[in-house]
Amino acid sequence: MSSSCSSCSSSSSCSGSCPSVPELTEAQKLSKVKNVIAIMSGKGGVGKSSTTSMLAVSLNRLGYRVGILDADVTGPSIPKIFGLKGKAGAEEHGIIPVKSDGGIKIISLNLMIPNEDDPVIWRGPVISQLVKQFWTDVVWGEIDYLLIDLPPGTGDVPISVMQSMPVDGLVIVTSPQQLANMVVRKAIKMANIYKATFYGLVENMAYVECPDCKKRIEIFGKPAGEQEAAANGIPYLGQLPIDPKLTELSDNGKVEEYHSALFDDIASKVVMRSQQKAPQETV
Repeated sequence: MSSSCSSCSSSSSCSGSCPSVPELTEAQKLSKVKNVIAIMSGKGGVGKSSTTSMLAVSLNRLGYRVGILDADVTGPSIPKIFGLKGKAGAEEHGIIPVKSDGGIKIISLNLMIPNEDDPVIWRGPVISQLVKQFWTDVVWGEIDYLLIDLPPGTGDVPISVMQSMPVDGLVIVTSPQQLANMVVRKAIKMANIYKATFYGLVENMAYVECPDCKKRIEIFGKPAGEQEAAANGIPYLGQLPIDPKLTELSDNGKVEEYHSALFDDIASKVVMRSQQKAPQETV
């Protein structure tokens, strides 16, 4: 898995045997994750999980090996979007993620509990520990892109992910509403504290297309994602419409049947930005 000592104050004189670096678990020794990308919104309801899912689908179609770590423990939706019915397995080396029909590896608490609608009534530290274990105790195998679907806000889980996982870049998801952009700016400022790299900003639900006249209708106001990205010094990845077909397929667990040139374009930009990052060691 990717690892970096760049945050260590002694990195310039490091001998490679720093005692503060935790020993790899058996699951990590059997895994090689090349790129870790966190999808973050700050605010709920902007379509972060849908964006995560479709980004994974598009990356998979481009020929990359993809995994999704569902870090939204109290509100997991990734398994349902992909129509996963089985449970995560376990063997002597760690947890085995569930594969989608298209081969995307997925881990989520909803793949471990008896019923998908059972509530998770846990305190923040317990949730954060589980998310860390999704990184250390899951046998991911060979993965080109591991996408982390973060919960809304700037609390325990995003902090734990920033501090304990080698996140290569962030994709920020927002919508045209001024309220959404205000909350998203909080998430951007939080990420800046941890010196995160931004792969770009996606403006979701920017418009809906009339099925008859094909006119764009801006339900939530005039899109301002490009200006918001520029104001925060973040690359702009593009805008996405409200598409009832995507909603229908996601509700029926068939998101991999959806195809969008817009998502493919965003995925290509993410790949390009990931390839431009400074090279890191992988283990």
